[in-house]
Amino acid sequence: MVGAGLLITGPAASWWPLAAEGDVNAWFAGHRTGPATAVTEWLTLVASTESIIGITLVCVVALVVLPRVPRWREAVFLGGSVAAQSALFLFITLCVERPRPDVPHLDPAPPTSSFPSGHVGASVALYGGLATLAVTRLRGPWRYAAAAVLLVVPPTVAFSRLYRGMHHPSDVVGGLVNGACTLLVIGYALLAPRRRPAPVPAGRESGPLPLARAAGSAVGGVRGVRRVVVVRHPLACTEKLAQQVHGVLVRHGCTDVRWTSTTAERPCGDLAAYTAAGRVDLVVVCGGDGTVRACADELSGSGTALAVVPCGTGNLLARNLGLPVKPAAALDRALSGDRVRIDVGRVSGDGIAPTRFTVMAGAGFDALMVRDASPQLKASLGWLAYVASAVRHLGDPPMRLSIRLDTGELLSRRARMVVIGNVGALQGGVPLLPDARPDSGRLEVVLLDPVGAAGWLAAAAHLLRGMTAGHFRRSGGRRGRVGTTGTVGMTGTAGTRGTAQAAGPSARRLVARGALEYFSAARVDIRFAGPQAREVDGDCAVEGTRLVAEVEPGALLVQLPRSRRSAATRPSRATDPALTGASETEAPALRSGPYPAPRIHTP
Repeated sequence: MVGAGLLITGPAASWWPLAAEGDVNAWFAGHRTGPATAVTEWLTLVASTESIIGITLVCVVALVVLPRVPRWREAVFLGGSVAAQSALFLFITLCVERPRPDVPHLDPAPPTSSFPSGHVGASVALYGGLATLAVTRLRGPWRYAAAAVLLVVPPTVAFSRLYRGMHHPSDVVGGLVNGACTLLVIGYALLAPRRRPAPVPAGRESGPLPLARAAGSAVGGVRGVRRVVVVRHPLACTEKLAQQVHGVLVRHGCTDVRWTSTTAERPCGDLAAYTAAGRVDLVVVCGGDGTVRACADELSGSGTALAVVPCGTGNLLARNLGLPVKPAAALDRALSGDRVRIDVGRVSGDGIAPTRFTVMAGAGFDALMVRDASPQLKASLGWLAYVASAVRHLGDPPMRLSIRLDTGELLSRRARMVVIGNVGALQGGVPLLPDARPDSGRLEVVLLDPVGAAGWLAAAAHLLRGMTAGHFRRSGGRRGRVGTTGTVGMTGTAGTRGTAQAAGPSARRLVARGALEYFSAARVDIRFAGPQAREVDGDCAVEGTRLVAEVEPGALLVQLPRSRRSAATRPSRATDPALTGASETEAPALRSGPYPAPRIHTP
């Protein structure tokens, strides 16, 4: 815009059609009439600085306050477009000095350059922005009529500025371009849908899929592992990290390493083909909770161990299992440790095909937070992007729902959020589900329903207190559970583990002035009064009215650091296949009901 202004006022001033601009202004000045002057005066008022600022503020406040769900993104788009256009206008006028047309002016001339027209640019940003929101955010055929009326305003304002002798034709064209480009850039940044392109699958290191191994061979400890498949999320696991992972595997004696990359259509890459071929001893997952979930869904119920390389946004499973935060270090520690069986959850619902999860599934506030998190912020800020997204939904109305725990009675509730967890700690060690353990044979449920600011503060204070040492520990008698020593630790836990009989559907707690309500069950069936946003391990699911989850005790074999298990539960010859000679490929059938002590396999 600065270059165009300098060109118009410099070398191109004598070129046609710029040389004839004075004649255009003179023609308008010579054909002024009373009615036309009155109409153009009204149009000038519509695009004046005071009107633009006032209308913009009213519209921004309306977008935030009036809808059932505040339209923060749309409000920022509208206000940002008007503000950015104004800032650009002022900058351009500082660089380009152009006098007003040499005709009688019907308006006071502000001490700025005639190029570009500020009235025209502001009208494009405001009324063009409102037209954009009408078309993209409203429903019904009348939205196009409303957008057409709004889009008529900027050209008529341009006409009025020419008629009243305030600008040259090229000035109003510059104003139209300035406003339109501002809308385009900010609209693309804030309103355009974000879809990551599916990454091209990386080539395998060792050629085609392997042949099935001979029947009867057993998988030993880590020192005996030779056949490894690495499932890599190309965006989360960089080339540098991939080289580090390969180095760790080589140091631990894993000589036959195959790589497969995830895509949008194949979230665990070619893992299914490898496991079908039957020649996989260990699966290393380089990605976030979504990639881990997809691979766990494939491996659950098998004898193939899974090792997590946490390099996603949340990495909640890795955090809850006590893995180091550095990806390569997490793999190195895990390969030096033990194989431990943990539970997984199986979730289904209308529009959700039955699938497994390792961390949490939920609906309402947490699902909206995951759904609306900016991909750009996730790439730059990590899990803090979820915090920014959560702020937008603090004022959302509660959901009406009914919940059935195991075979208990149907309970009616109101909640902003419902979360079903296999593990309990969020980022930073926040104990959302303090009684959740990945080897308990149970699922923990929390309903969040704070009333007003006091309710939110009470809930936040309760969760923050749980982060302090000792508060996150739960004694076996607090919820009627049988306290026994577990084998899989969770950050901040004392290692308690309950049984299915002791923690039935009636085991519930109401805390934080009623803002948080906890339940425990092996099966959870939730029905919502209307469609709600849902998520599974950080992946958004389609909106729906039902969410069913049940536990699969001990279904997943994971490789964990040795320090995460208690010395009191070392394997015995009576229960451990590594000591009795039983093949680990003979995985136990998935069970329901009481969950025995987890089976640990040492090298």
